Amino acid sequence: MLVLFQSKSAAEVLMFAQHARPILVAAGKTFDTPGLPERGVITRAQLDTAIAGIEALVAADPGHDDASGDHDDTVEHPIAQPVGMRRRAWPLLTMLRLAREKGEDVTWEPAPSW
Repeated sequence: MLVLFQSKSAAEVLMFAQHARPILVAAGKTFDTPGLPERGVITRAQLDTAIAGIEALVAADPGHDDASGDHDDTVEHPIAQPVGMRRRAWPLLTMLRLAREKGEDVTWEPAPSW
């Protein structure tokens, strides 16, 4: 399932539910079921805790986001490299920071079928 994150302060963010779940857990959300609830909210009061939790998750990830500026033809093509937590969480983390600046909530729901 694709999850659509929305806030008045930023562009929409799309993410697969299986990738969104660990980020939301780090943000302090708890879930009774293995998947994600269809809809949810990170309120403006929860934003500081959510941002700190996601930043801690990103810092703890040994990730594959070690980008050096050198071009090396022996390195695996970027499309074939695994996506680390820093890159995966960045769009949502940016949205949360903007929402905090403007005092707005962030919601999620299933993405529409286009």
